Amino acid sequence: MCEQQEAMLGYWIRRFLLEYMVTVRNCSRMTRQSYRDTYRMLLLHVSGRCGKSVDALTVEDVSSECVLSFLEGVEQVRKCSVRTRNQRLAAVFSLAKYISTQSPAHVEWCRTLKAIPFKKTTTGQITYLSRDEMEAIVSLPDQSTEQGLRDRVLLLFLYNTGVRADEAARLKVRDVKFGSRREDMSIVNILGKGGKRRQCPLWKRTADEVRSMIGARSEDSPLFVNRQGKSITRFGIYELVVKYSMKASERFPSIKEKRPSPHTIRHTTATHLLQAGVDINTVRAWLGHSSLESTNIYAEIDMDTKIAALEKCLPVKGRKRSRHWRDDQKLMAFLDGIR
Repeated sequence: MCEQQEAMLGYWIRRFLLEYMVTVRNCSRMTRQSYRDTYRMLLLHVSGRCGKSVDALTVEDVSSECVLSFLEGVEQVRKCSVRTRNQRLAAVFSLAKYISTQSPAHVEWCRTLKAIPFKKTTTGQITYLSRDEMEAIVSLPDQSTEQGLRDRVLLLFLYNTGVRADEAARLKVRDVKFGSRREDMSIVNILGKGGKRRQCPLWKRTADEVRSMIGARSEDSPLFVNRQGKSITRFGIYELVVKYSMKASERFPSIKEKRPSPHTIRHTTATHLLQAGVDINTVRAWLGHSSLESTNIYAEIDMDTKIAALEKCLPVKGRKRSRHWRDDQKLMAFLDGIR
């Protein structure tokens, strides 16, 4: 690699997005697009500050002062949240770390950028729907029409599986495996983040309605189709959820305050599973979380579960606490002797 090529910012961004994120990190398409958008905005910002064309920018042009002004623009000009600002900074850090591992000449440059701090954020309260609210939403589509049947099945499917909107949009008919007998469990194979696959069981109610919706369609056709017969998009799923949620809010006004989205239904699935006593590791696998930390947030939001746990820990009146140890004078003397 020649020194001139190694100095150019565009060279490293291409390698990072096309090689590292795909073959090494195995990042999802959505993650790659998020990083791409960050670098696109950063390049335009740096180009304007330096008075250079984007293709002429070098790694050293991305100074810590330049990154700080870029982040300020994310918050002040684009009116983004602190969380979004931190996500943009994390994308810059990832690129800088990659460059420094491949090019020792840029180690000090990377160290300077890494000194930029993340801003503290307050974790927002995760909202979820009650069972009555969820049932009200699912029951609204007109099942006498083909479109209404699809809407109902999609809403029920989202609640049953807790899939992300883009995961549901990518599903094919062949991904659903129906039980050969009535008592057998039906499952769906889901392609999640990072190309990881997981299986999720379907309630009999869900399986029956999915089977009815599919009809005689081929295995290669999308599971959920739009009016043109093509795969529904994640934006279409979002609009569908918002549409029926607003209708259901006429009966349950509390729904409107929760601003439902496909991800709200995902939160609802996780919370209801935990309320039903499902082990948190099972919930993690159900949702396709790579880390248990992502699933633990649902264990924090349900006050009823916390109260039930507290009641189990209450001491029984009249019971004397047993003593499970004896004083160890030698150990105590040892501790007293420490100065």
